Amino acid sequence: MLCRISSVILIAISFTSLSIADDPAKKDGAVMPSREELIKKLEQDLTNVKLIGRFTVTGREDREPRPEEYTIASAMKLPEGDMWLIKARVKYGEKDVTVPIPLEIKWAGDTPVITLTDLAIPSLGTFTSRVVIYDGKYAGTWQHGKIGGSLFGRLEKVQEAEAK
Repeated sequence: MLCRISSVILIAISFTSLSIADDPAKKDGAVMPSREELIKKLEQDLTNVKLIGRFTVTGREDREPRPEEYTIASAMKLPEGDMWLIKARVKYGEKDVTVPIPLEIKWAGDTPVITLTDLAIPSLGTFTSRVVIYDGKYAGTWQHGKIGGSLFGRLEKVQEAEAK
């Protein structure tokens, strides 16, 4: 019995050591950036950028993921709470519009999570989504009415003229 307990404790210590060693905020004595630093970096990362990737449709797993592209001209943190204003060009099906989108961005440690819940976007419809942005990539879920799925891709900087 004591041997089993010792084994469990050793395994727990090993997993704890691995998770700390894999956490970039804890490597080489690095300190987690402040919230203000994270916000400034995200504003820079999401200004003049394309999100280029693919999306899936739940229930249509037999179909290859389809291409998607969003161009963000600007991203600005608003004074109230976790609200941001994103000026985005959205290509969705046959539609191609540029709209200002107010949305919430929550933080999971140093990782931003874009959140939309039943947000009406002019000319496009009502959407719910959760999208994680990390290390030049994005991934998440989307819902448009009864249709939804997953999305994933990369962030790619563009020239200012192209973003407009």
